[in-house]
Amino acid sequence: MARTAAKTQDTPTRGTRAPGSRRRFRFDPRFAIGVALVAASVGGVSAIVTNADRTTAVYTARVALAVGDHIDGSDLLTTQVRLGSAGDLYVTPGGLPPDGMIVTRTIAAGELVPASAVGTRAGQSVTNIVVELSGKPAAAIGPGSVVDVWSSRQTDRGVFGPPAVLVGQAAIVRLIEPVGFMASDGGMSVEILVPKSKIAAVLESVANGDAVAIVPVNTALGE
Repeated sequence: MARTAAKTQDTPTRGTRAPGSRRRFRFDPRFAIGVALVAASVGGVSAIVTNADRTTAVYTARVALAVGDHIDGSDLLTTQVRLGSAGDLYVTPGGLPPDGMIVTRTIAAGELVPASAVGTRAGQSVTNIVVELSGKPAAAIGPGSVVDVWSSRQTDRGVFGPPAVLVGQAAIVRLIEPVGFMASDGGMSVEILVPKSKIAAVLESVANGDAVAIVPVNTALGE
């Protein structure tokens, strides 16, 4: 009887792990998904912080630049700024042509130089010309403004025909205030950038004594 009892005690019962046997590990997919999410989150935050700290060298205007100005590196300052994906919208030291650039819209002193506000000399298709206006321009018009140049042809002395657009969307370089006896007639001269294809028509209008006026194409809010 004693031998039978001892044998019964040494035999493992069902559901009981035998001494010395290894416990089987069961893989839980939820654990792997959790680890992957944590790793992705850490990587994303790290990338955001890295990009936020990355600066780009771009040009700013040393002084105010007017339409038609020919500029090179001496007219610009290099500034480190955080632009992110907008870096291609501005002129960088590596993007400055050896022969400089032409300003196509007014750039304020200290302003980042937009790539859309300059052009290359090789592709220059406009030129400067001064025309005398028959009256004062609108107060909103100034350097950098875009205007339509209207002309009324002089058909006889002091007699003018209907007005028509002589040059569309010309850029104002500067306003020239009249001085001396020329100031008494209330007129003013303007220097404008016009396409080279329009130069002959403008010079013909000036030589004929036509009445010339400029009308702003667009006006900034608040003006």
